[in-house]
Formats: sequence, structure tokens, C-alpha cells
Amino acid sequence: MRRLYALMALRCTATLLGSVGLARLAGPLIETGQLDAVALGLAVAGVGAAAWLGGSVERCAAGLEATVAGRLIDAAERRLAAMPARAAAALPRGALIVGLQRHPGALARLAVGHAAARRMTALGPVMTAAAMAVVSWQAALVLLLASPVMIVLFVLVGGIISERAAVQEAALGRLATQFADRVRTLPTILAAHGLTRESEKLDRRLEAYAAGTLGVLAVAFLNAGVLDFFASLAIAILAVFLGLGHLGLAAVPGFAGLALWQSLLILLLAPEFFATLRRYAELYHAKAEGEAAADALAWMFPPNAKDEAAEEAPILAVPGVRSLVLPHAGSVPDFDLPARGLFALTGPSGAGKSTLLRVLARVEAPLAGTVRLPADRPPTWVSVENPVLAGPLRRALAEGSRATPEAVARAAARLGLTDDPHWPGGLDAPVGAGAENLSGGQRVRIAVARLLLRPGLAFGDEPTAKLDPLNAARVRQALWDASRTRLVIVATHDPALAALADRRVDLGDAPAERHAA
Repeated sequence: MRRLYALMALRCTATLLGSVGLARLAGPLIETGQLDAVALGLAVAGVGAAAWLGGSVERCAAGLEATVAGRLIDAAERRLAAMPARAAAALPRGALIVGLQRHPGALARLAVGHAAARRMTALGPVMTAAAMAVVSWQAALVLLLASPVMIVLFVLVGGIISERAAVQEAALGRLATQFADRVRTLPTILAAHGLTRESEKLDRRLEAYAAGTLGVLAVAFLNAGVLDFFASLAIAILAVFLGLGHLGLAAVPGFAGLALWQSLLILLLAPEFFATLRRYAELYHAKAEGEAAADALAWMFPPNAKDEAAEEAPILAVPGVRSLVLPHAGSVPDFDLPARGLFALTGPSGAGKSTLLRVLARVEAPLAGTVRLPADRPPTWVSVENPVLAGPLRRALAEGSRATPEAVARAAARLGLTDDPHWPGGLDAPVGAGAENLSGGQRVRIAVARLLLRPGLAFGDEPTAKLDPLNAARVRQALWDASRTRLVIVATHDPALAALADRRVDLGDAPAERHAA
């Protein structure tokens, strides 16, 4: 930004020098017909330098805006990756996707383009007025007196633009969220013959967003129009006073008795005085859009982010849990986690087993405490809620792994999936869209088979709850076998599975009873 400010100051200086050269060239040329070579050189050098510096300013600003926007997107990706899965899923998807396409750029324009225009609004008119005061301080005073009117205008219009920009962003967020939701539920909408009704709803959202956009642009154009009116009025007043002075019709102090080149210089500098104000007015809607984008991106930078970083618990020396407090379940005892083995979380319903499992898997965040896992590979999750890819069974099993067809066949056979009487077809057995043709037990067995095909840490939430005795025994054996080479953590009510565990943590009483105790 310092480099950008320096380039803008140099461009303003070059413009002023070019104006002096043009005035010194045109005045004598009109009065005597003589060409001033020095003035010509100064005019050419000043105009050329101003043009080159103008291009440099635009390139520098564009590069800075791209850098800021790119870093904001990177920060959003890191934030989403670090967020608990449930917190990330709670964000409105449509508004999130559209926002990450629009908001970083809008915020970058606020941080770079608008900030630079604001800085030059203070510097540019002062430099121009100082150059003009050398010729006529009265003319410079006329321009300075017009500035408060512009500032009052910016303040009045700014509130209107901010309000309309917030309405525009809210309308876009609702439109994007509704569109994403309707795309997800399109088969249901078509089956219920609701396409016309939903299309009308989307049309109304689109019209609201279009109206919000036009509202912002209308105020922005009005702002620029009023600014141009006052600028033209101030320049016209200068021109009238200077013309009356040269015609000898009025002797206004500071405007009478000037050489022609001095009057021309005043008229050349007057538009430059208002140029930075006009640029600021053009970018005023960028300020409103950037502030609205900052509000929309607030989830990336929570207010207590610094406090959280300052209070972040130290990394544990060994894998395990220390001083952990669970949402809705309270505190749990400290324990270490081995590098491999079957680790069981037991306790009555409501004791917090599933919550603790989700915290260990980083699906949810604890209220307090520290967790360290023994491996950093992506874990495998086993529960009745596991998504299953539509298509043949072999494809659903191999999803996310590099297992050979032989390994897929062995894993399916171990879990009784190739000879299931309720789901014939072996590895070619079909999985419907959304796995609607599968029972909860079949989903769990597919998840356990995928666990056997993937390396790394594994979590199981009541993996035997929906199974008959034969398939429950198969799942227990598969989990125990997998735990010989990795850590498998299960939350379970199954005493047989808990008995196989190498280690066990009993959460004991339900949260209310623990707190009472």
C-alpha cells in the first residue's frame, strides 16, 4: 500500500507539472504566437509521466486487490477445514458458495481501492490547491470552500448506500441458499409437481436481488451526478471571474490582472482538484459493498479468535485427552490413546459416548480441554448414518480407497455382504439413490467393510446396534482384526464388543447425575 500511495502522489505531481507546462505553452502561443520550447518539453514530460504512472497505479492496485482476495479465500479454506463438521454444515451452503466468489473481491476493493482513493482525497486537493495558490490564493480558496459541501454529501449518501448494499447482500444470500436447497430437493419437487411454484419463488428472490442492485447503483450514480454538478459549478464560477478580469469588466481580487497563462493554469488545475473527489465518489459504493462483505465473512474471523489463540491449550506430549468438557455432557476423565488397539467408550444412554466420539473425530468442538490423536491420516467413520454411493456394491465398497478387486471381494465376504439373502447380487447388488433400499444394518456392514480397505484411525458409533447376532459377531471380529494394526475407537452399549476392547473408558453416570455428584 505504501508503494501504491507513492505512485499516486507521483502521478498527481506529474499532472500538476504537465498542467503548468501546458499553461506556459498555450498562454504565450495565443498572445504572441511564440512557441516556448521549455514549456513544451515540460508539458510533454508531465503528461507522459502522468499517463505512465496512472497505468502503474492501476496495475499495482489490481495486483494488491488480487493478493488480498486470494489470501481471504485461503483463510476461508483454512477456517472451514478447522471448523467442526457440524458447525461447517450449519453454514448456508448457497450463500457460502456465492459469498466466497464475491465477498473476497469486494472486501479487497474496500481494503485497497477505496483506501487509496480515501488517502488521495486528502492529499490530491491539498497539492492542487497549493499549486494554484502560487498563482491566486483566492482561486484556491474558492475550491477549498466547495469541499465541505462534497463531504456533507458523502456522509448523507453513504448511509443510504450502506443500507441498500446490506439489503442487496441479504437478498443474494437468500437467493443462493434457496437455489442450492431446491437443486438438492429437485427430484422431490418434480415428483410433487411443484416445479412451477418453486420457479415462481426463485423469480421473486431474483427480482428482490435485482431491485437491491439497482438501488445501490441508483444512489451511486446520483452521488456522482451531484458531485459533477458542484464541480462544474465551481469551475464555471472561476471561469466567469477570470473572464471578467481579462475583459476588464470586473476587478475581483485574485482574478484580475493575471497573465493569460496563469488563468489557463487555474482552469487546468480546477478539474484536477475535483478528480480525486470524483474517484472517491465512484468507489463509494465499493465501501458499502466491502463493509457488507466484511459482515458476511465474519464467520471466518470470530470476535474471540485472538482470545482463543491466546488461551489455546498446549499440545499434549502423548496422544490422549486432558481436561475435556463436552457440550451437553460435561467433563470426562483424562485418558491416553494408544497407537493401535480396540478402544471402547461405554456408559449409559446420555452419558456422552457419541458426543465424545465426535469430539475425538473433530466432528464437534469441545467446550474446553485438549485432544491429541495418535495419527494424522484421514479417519474412517462407521455408523448407521454413513452415506453409501449409488451403483453396484463393489463401487460403494471401493469408494475412497485404492483397494484391489480381490481385497474388495474379501472385505465384502467377511461382513456377509456377498451372500446376504435379503440383498442378492453379490458385488453387483444395486445400491439405490440415497441408499434407500438398504437397512441400517447393511449400511453399517458396508461402512465396516470400507474400514478394512482403508488405512488409518477409525471411529465407530454403536457399530453393532442394528445387527442380528450373526452379523454383529462378524462386525466385532472385523473391528478387532482391524485394531491389530491401528487404533479403532468405538462408542458402544454392546458388552461383547466392550469385552474385546484392549482399553475401555466408562463415562459412568449421565451428565445431570455427574453434575449432581
